[in-house]
Amino acid sequence: QVQLVESGGGLVQAGGSLRLSCAASGRTFTWDTMGWFRQAPGKEREFVAAISWTGGSTHYANSVKGRFTISRDNAKNMVYLQMNSLKPEDTAVYYCASDVDRTPPGSTDIHYTMDYWGKGTLVTVSL
Repeated sequence: QVQLVESGGGLVQAGGSLRLSCAASGRTFTWDTMGWFRQAPGKEREFVAAISWTGGSTHYANSVKGRFTISRDNAKNMVYLQMNSLKPEDTAVYYCASDVDRTPPGSTDIHYTMDYWGKGTLVTVSL
């Protein structure tokens, strides 16, 4: 059974940091483009960050650029999202996803190319 399981969410004060993890299982994710997305209350799900299968290419939403860092450990089938300088507007459910076709992280269609999704982890940033 293919699974992506996110963890690391929680409540943090504005300006704080969190590190999200995504554990992949059920198939080899080494060759996939991996991404993080988020959905705030009452809003549509949006792209946050993506990373190529080698880890050599990354892309970020403008709203998180310079504050968030995506990384991966293919040996462990893990993807991470380090979130620094958190703001209340970062409050959302964060989802991990994978794309088996290795869509480039900067593709404008990346939200629609993801094949597998996790169930999400909630991040709440308070004032």
